[in-house]
Amino acid sequence: MNDLQAILEAFQVTRQRGEPAFLVTVVQTQGSTYRRPGARMLITASDETIGMVSGGCLEQDILEHTRQMSGGEAIVVTYDSTTEDEDILWGFGLGCNGVVQVLVESLLPDACNPLTVLADCWRDRAPAVLASIFQAEASLSETSVKQGACLALTPDKLIVFDQHHADFITKIAADAQAVLHWQQSTLKSYDLATGTVQVFLEFVPSPTVLMIFGAGQDAIPVAQMAKSLGWQITVADCRANLASYDRFAVADQVVLTRRERLPQLYPLTDQLSAAVVMTHNYLDDLEVLRTVLPTAVPYVGILGPKRRTERLLQELQTTETYSNTQLAKLHAPIGLDIGAETPAAIAVSIVAEIQAVLAHRTSGFLKHSAMPIHQ
Repeated sequence: MNDLQAILEAFQVTRQRGEPAFLVTVVQTQGSTYRRPGARMLITASDETIGMVSGGCLEQDILEHTRQMSGGEAIVVTYDSTTEDEDILWGFGLGCNGVVQVLVESLLPDACNPLTVLADCWRDRAPAVLASIFQAEASLSETSVKQGACLALTPDKLIVFDQHHADFITKIAADAQAVLHWQQSTLKSYDLATGTVQVFLEFVPSPTVLMIFGAGQDAIPVAQMAKSLGWQITVADCRANLASYDRFAVADQVVLTRRERLPQLYPLTDQLSAAVVMTHNYLDDLEVLRTVLPTAVPYVGILGPKRRTERLLQELQTTETYSNTQLAKLHAPIGLDIGAETPAAIAVSIVAEIQAVLAHRTSGFLKHSAMPIHQ
């Protein structure tokens, strides 16, 4: 389970109990920091924390700040460890040589807020953009805008959170559309009559959706590993083995179907992030590739030796034509070269490769990289 999923589930419990909560979001960083903008943490009424915004060194201090806040309030807290004296003064001993700004928002159980929007997006497998005001040159009372989340944008609607500066919201909404299109978070400054206001426009991607074709024993650790990352899992198998439902209890969906009905799974592939083919049956693999290669799924991996995959592609191309883009997304043999031998290690290799591809990374040893880990 990833941070966002855990936060959403915990927030749902607090709403059912009618309890307030606090949402903590990293909105800006400079230099070396443990978490990047968009990292979140939920603090419940009982002081339970879900998620992390640092390596564990800032959370207690943030918790103390929430104890001084009243309902509906939002504050920004800045932590600066760029100088040793200030780091020691704070008592954190971070040693990261960075600056972290966190937005702390009070969430009321009966009000629309960023988490209610993200919960809907998670359910619908849709991306979103959240815009949060976190800094102003003039006082917020003079700018007539409120600190904290001001709007959310999804592919089909715009939600404004208790803001009354219409022209300002219009400007942010236009930039949010660009963030949604380019899928890249950004910071924006807006000049108002009374001063400059800074806004964090965060792109929140839809959940990673993985479909595993094949319900053999070696597919179980792949499903478990992917689920531990909070991915949504569907397992599809061409054998009517009812035991698959129990063996893949971690999966969100198990589909048992015949080979000739695989094309009927097209609706399930519309929102796929990745497809893993491990049926151990040549004819089944052939039909799966025929089903998924033409779709927009960005990653398709197939288990088995390279020669076998080449034979599959040769047979497919006798009747179908595939573009270079469609063929480039096929990873065969599947996985990163980490010396994996056991099913569990192979699952690590597969899931790590999918993560790298979806993050547009080439993988490899970080110690050999001359570039920062986070661009």
